[in-house]
Amino acid sequence: MSDDFDKKDKTAEGLVKSEAEASSGSDDEYEKICFLCRRPESVAGQMIDLPNHIHICTECMQKSFDTMNQGNLNYQDLMNHMPNISMIDLNSLQNQIPNSQKIKKRSKKKEPKKVLDIRSIPAPHKIKATLDDYVIGQEHAKKVISVAVYNHYKRVATDTMDEIEIEKSNMLMIGPTGCGKTYLVKTLAKLLDVPLAIADATSLTEAGYIGDDIESVVSKLLAAADNDVEKAEQGIIFIDEIDKLAKKKNTNQRDVSGESVQQGLLKLLEGSEVEVPVGANSKNAMVPLTTVNTRNILFICGGAFPELENVIKERLNKQASMGFGADLKDKYDRDNKILEKVTVEDLRSFGMIPEFIGRLPIIFTLSGLTQEMMVKILKEPKNAILKQYQKLLALDEVRLEFDDGALEAIAKKALEKHTGARALRAILEEYMLDIMYEIPKDDSIGQVIITREYIEGNGGPRILLRGQEIPQLEAHS
Repeated sequence: MSDDFDKKDKTAEGLVKSEAEASSGSDDEYEKICFLCRRPESVAGQMIDLPNHIHICTECMQKSFDTMNQGNLNYQDLMNHMPNISMIDLNSLQNQIPNSQKIKKRSKKKEPKKVLDIRSIPAPHKIKATLDDYVIGQEHAKKVISVAVYNHYKRVATDTMDEIEIEKSNMLMIGPTGCGKTYLVKTLAKLLDVPLAIADATSLTEAGYIGDDIESVVSKLLAAADNDVEKAEQGIIFIDEIDKLAKKKNTNQRDVSGESVQQGLLKLLEGSEVEVPVGANSKNAMVPLTTVNTRNILFICGGAFPELENVIKERLNKQASMGFGADLKDKYDRDNKILEKVTVEDLRSFGMIPEFIGRLPIIFTLSGLTQEMMVKILKEPKNAILKQYQKLLALDEVRLEFDDGALEAIAKKALEKHTGARALRAILEEYMLDIMYEIPKDDSIGQVIITREYIEGNGGPRILLRGQEIPQLEAHS
């Protein structure tokens, strides 16, 4: 009996040890955080370890001692009026910092850890081929972004910083809403397998005002990299709605979310070491701060830039409005490719400061979607919307088909909404609602064909029972 108890005691003791070792092993991966000032060990220096996994930096500890020594505190009265200290549960103080705010330690190697090897970087034509599988049209934009990303990650992989220093290839994308700006960047980050952060410029404000600090865009990238600073320093940041940062015209009020944010973004775009909050949008929050170098972070800015067409037209009309051979003022009103004629001067007139534009050397435009492109978006990409619905109905053992007339009718309705490719999903949801509600009721249904008449409201979809399915429809399947 005694032997059995000894074995149980040893087993229990072994379990406790293994749990302790496991917890210490996972803690070794993260930096110690000062319990008072919330600075990590890499910033505050060596920590003083207290029971229950509480760490305090030497500076905070010294300040505490100085306050106690210089203050006129009567410790005897303090102890007499202090409640029973045994009522304080020190265990409740441990693990106060959530995992989302823990910072991974940097590797001790002198050379930075490389996310990409130069041999593993896909060539521009391979990058574009992958983008072609997901994004319809926009040939020029895909070519520009493929070359720029390839050159940037060659720079990162080789870490070329000799007498010929390669500059960063930050980009500015200009295009109407729903033309594929964000989708291009998402597909790119998935292809390269690097951390990606998508930030919205409309929420950014100047330091000291309500809203997100400018450094919060780097905080999002750090969170996407699982708080691994070295991995985050080689990621991609996409700042959407960048046109909302344009200088406000004819206003005397302080603009805390426009020109001042452009000024604040300059140091991030060019490359500098910035202190960013971990797991929060503001430095004022009681969260740890860590230092991130943005020298190798690729910044891609995108915006719809409404009314930019009018700025371009005004410039073009001024250039060709003199003499007998002057162009008509309405010459460019029907030009669908007017955005392709954009210049840096047009962006300055729109409200972007020259220092900001200068740090985005690659400027390219995306064209608006035509009806033909809309039809292709419906059926050709790898994760096309029609394929998603066909897969959903295939789970109910029902084939879903769309004839060519139906696709053209859907594309025409989407163009009328002026929201780009996003309108396609909204229209399909509307017309597929009744079908997806009724089909699970009847097990005898084998095939559903969406027709032009159903989309235009002049009829209904063709429903065929099992055994009556058409083997091959002329439309897309």
